[in-house]
Amino acid sequence: MPKNSAARYWTVLFICFGMVLVAVYISLTNGVFDMTVIDVLKTLLRIDPVSEHDLVIFDFRLPRIVVAALVGFGLGVAGAAIQGISRNGLADPGVLGINAGAGAAIVLFMFFFEGQITGSGWLSILAMPLFGWLGGLGAAVLIYFFAWRNGRLDLQRLILSGIAAGSGFGALSLYLSLKMNPQDFERATVWLTGSIWTANWPYIAAMLPWLVLFVPVIIGKSRMLDLLQLGEDSAKSLGASTEKEKNILLLSSIGIVSACVSVAGNIGFVGLIAPHIAKRLVGIQHDRALPVSGIIGMLLVIVSDFIAKTVFSPVELPVGVVVAIIGIPYFVYLMFKTRV
Repeated sequence: MPKNSAARYWTVLFICFGMVLVAVYISLTNGVFDMTVIDVLKTLLRIDPVSEHDLVIFDFRLPRIVVAALVGFGLGVAGAAIQGISRNGLADPGVLGINAGAGAAIVLFMFFFEGQITGSGWLSILAMPLFGWLGGLGAAVLIYFFAWRNGRLDLQRLILSGIAAGSGFGALSLYLSLKMNPQDFERATVWLTGSIWTANWPYIAAMLPWLVLFVPVIIGKSRMLDLLQLGEDSAKSLGASTEKEKNILLLSSIGIVSACVSVAGNIGFVGLIAPHIAKRLVGIQHDRALPVSGIIGMLLVIVSDFIAKTVFSPVELPVGVVVAIIGIPYFVYLMFKTRV
């Protein structure tokens, strides 16, 4: 089938979604406590429920799978949008410094407030993700300040400002983490490398509204992303308000990335790999590439999380490490390809 055909798009979408369902099934039924598919179905449908199965599925595995799916989908869509805005195939959410800003805010929280916010309410549960979200938005404001020039957003300055801000926030995180006690240092290190082992239902409720709000905005602007690939002058000649549209797309991407990083830590390479795979499968039109990129990101994080928690059991790797192991060779391949 031709790459740009509707039949190919729906076929790829169906296959990718089927692979996600298979990954979810494997992650639900396998682990330290193995379960059969009958056990899972009975537990989900509340047919003769068993307390042990309820604990494993509803308190441990299912929240983790849902967080992995939402984070992967959000990073995939945001990565495709950022590559479209910057017209740079090697750009991803981490380049903008959002991940580093959220990470620095989390380390600040651990250093100054860890253990002081107690209780079982929503404030105590969401305190750390809230700090991460505020840190990501704060980094975005700082980057915008340096990237705004002569009344417009300079894309080259945006990327350079993001790299510089990311380095600065990374240095701050390292300095503060070295001042921590060993337990907090280990927790901060695991979080900064990307981990969803603390996933729970309040985390899902905290990040879901941002995805519901901003993902449709980005997908609705898919035609504008296509126009931006022609260059700003060409887009303006077609009547597009490029500065306004870039700001809307970038702020939407930042909102998604901040929400994802606030609950899952610094998971890199998803926003880089997923858009490239999606465009190879369904073409460069963003109305098709964006949803496929999101589903591929979802699949990548779910599979990586399953590998992280099972391959080296009882030791558990941060999911960000597994994604990096997959992503670094692909990143090197993309660099050589762009050189040619």
